[in-house]
Amino acid sequence: MTTTAPAPACLAALSRAGELARTLADPGTAWPGGRPDGGRSWPQSLAGGASGIALLHIERARTGHGDWDTAHTWLAAAVHGDISAAANANLYFGAPALAFITHRAAGASRRYLPVLERLDEATLHVTRNRLNQAHQRIDRGERPPMEEFDLIQGLAGLAAHHLSRHPHHGITRDVLSYLVRLTEPSPGPTGLPPWWMNVGPTGARSADYPHGHGNFGLAHGIGAALSVLSQALLHDAAVPGTADAVERICTWTDQWRQGTQDAPWWPGLISMEQARNGHIHPRLRPRPSWCYGASGTARAQQLAGLALRDPARVQAAENAILNALRDPLQPATLDGIGLCHGTAGLLHAAWRMATETGNLEIAAELPGLAGHLATALDRDDHDPELLDGAAGAALALHTFATASAPAPHWDTFLALA
Repeated sequence: MTTTAPAPACLAALSRAGELARTLADPGTAWPGGRPDGGRSWPQSLAGGASGIALLHIERARTGHGDWDTAHTWLAAAVHGDISAAANANLYFGAPALAFITHRAAGASRRYLPVLERLDEATLHVTRNRLNQAHQRIDRGERPPMEEFDLIQGLAGLAAHHLSRHPHHGITRDVLSYLVRLTEPSPGPTGLPPWWMNVGPTGARSADYPHGHGNFGLAHGIGAALSVLSQALLHDAAVPGTADAVERICTWTDQWRQGTQDAPWWPGLISMEQARNGHIHPRLRPRPSWCYGASGTARAQQLAGLALRDPARVQAAENAILNALRDPLQPATLDGIGLCHGTAGLLHAAWRMATETGNLEIAAELPGLAGHLATALDRDDHDPELLDGAAGAALALHTFATASAPAPHWDTFLALA
């Protein structure tokens, strides 16, 4: 089911998305002052490099609003140089990131199939190595590090890609089976879920989190596993135990759900002290971002409710995002324009949720939010990147304006579809 925005809001958003795309048409000039070296600005980085900007141009070309020559130019820039299939490769970097964006291009042009086949092989290699390490860790009875199962670095992200790329492939079954195993109770009366990490929120050991933490978010927590497993159920790609795994995760998130039925919210993470005390202070409510807040957690809950055929859960999730949209204090806490921490993430997650069930109340809030995002884009210069910058904001505006996110979905890398 789709929702349709009022025509003026659509036209304004589409125009602004087009303007942004035109400023990002040339890899040689997209970065003011020259492209920075290293980090997530590397070409094969989905978050900050050419791969992410290529995704914008691929989606515009796929929907008839951009040209394939520009998309191809950015794809060529993304695959330039040595491509990583080593331990640092994941959905956001290296061969899996390139396989993800090339899969979107290959649906419209066979010219990309030979490249995609090579990237597929590299991604299979990465995934098998990561699965072996994860199962060995579980066999040893150790707590998981963040990079084992999170979306950005870990197996939830690889599962999201494989489920989209080839839902009935053996590697997809294997990585979904791992996510199921991740949720199975650990031996011993710890009272902590098996996905409780042995590190702090940065992914490293921390004196502030000597006993690790429990993470709810889509970027780095169990929210991504909940989303991917729920989508496997919804798309008839589930492995044995998938529904039980979704229910186990929901039992934990229900335990920590705060607020009221009309305005529920979930913490971004909890410490051992909070787990022992069973209390979350209201001031710890996260901003409604994709990475840790309602933009991500509510969408994961909506998917879980649909997968489990639990209308009360679906309603609570939609109430959560609606409250985030209507409360003037919550969007004001967002950090910038981007998909991760900013307004674009809230806009797109809310659009995805409204579209999923035809929720007209959520849809009615979107034109104003899209206008706010467009205004924010006009105020300052912004980094061109996908995750926190202009490319991601342009994708959110483009999708809102066209009411179109054709499969394979570009927002799979956010675990939103």
